[in-house]
Formats: sequence, structure tokens, C-alpha cells
Amino acid sequence: MKPKYSILAAVSALVLVLDQWSKLYIDKSMTLHSSYPVIEGFFNITYLRNKGAAFGILASSSYRLPFFLLVSSIAVIVILVAVSKMRDDQTWNVASLSLIFSGALGNMIDRVRLGEVIDFLDVHWKGHHWPAFNIADSAICVGVFILAVDMLLEERREKKNPPTPDAH
Repeated sequence: MKPKYSILAAVSALVLVLDQWSKLYIDKSMTLHSSYPVIEGFFNITYLRNKGAAFGILASSSYRLPFFLLVSSIAVIVILVAVSKMRDDQTWNVASLSLIFSGALGNMIDRVRLGEVIDFLDVHWKGHHWPAFNIADSAICVGVFILAVDMLLEERREKKNPPTPDAH
């Protein structure tokens, strides 16, 4: 197996197992809307369900489920195609896309299984709460961040070492 596919498989398996296990654990051990402080005044484990996307977008829309499943499916396919076209030395790109891939898949599994996504990570500061999220959401955000940083670094590398024109 090529290194890029090993990275994709390993990262995706790890994130999917952690994401699905944590959601199942929260669902079985907590009641909906219950909350436990982890770091007082900053971080709680709070069991919520989100029918929408980030910040509850489209939560009340009648076409939300087909729309989210379609978008997730397209993202998964596009990422698989992108990884297949990457060079083996593009490990950071592959790792970041693997995080995005597994996050999209993790939330897609919830939508197929439950019609909504289980969220439970609740960050807040002085009464201001960030919308609750989960491991899949975290993987997507970290993946996008790593991809952006790697793209900026690649741009710098290309400016320092511009490709040499072919001598004919």
C-alpha cells in the first residue's frame, strides 16, 4: 500500500473510532441536555443533538437531511480523488484531508443513523458559549487548519526555489 493510502487509512480509522465511540458513550451514559463541568467556567461535557450544520444552520429545513448527506458524500468522493492525485511526499496534505474525510464520514454516520449529529464538547467563557461540537467537527477544523498552513508553506517553498524551466 502506498504511504498516502496508509496515512488515509490510519488517520481515518483512528478519528472514526474515537468519534463514534465517544458519541455512543455520551448517548448511553448521559441524558439529553445534561452537562458535567470538566474545567469550571471554561469547558463542559454537554449532551446535545444538532439537526443542522455548524451553528444549527438549516436545522429546521425540510430538505436538511438529504442536503447534508449529499454534501458529505460529495466531500468524501472529492477528498478520495484528491488524495489519489497527490504525490507520496505530500504527507501533510494527505493527513489534513484524512482528518476532513473522517470528520465528514463521522457526522454522516450520525445523520444516517439518527437523522442528526451528537455534540458534546461545550467551550464557554464568562457566559458566552461556543456552539457545542464533537470529535468529527474537531477533525474537520484541524484538517482545514493544517491544509491552509501547508499550502502557505508550499507557496513560500516555491518562491524560494522556483521550478527551473526545461532546457531544450
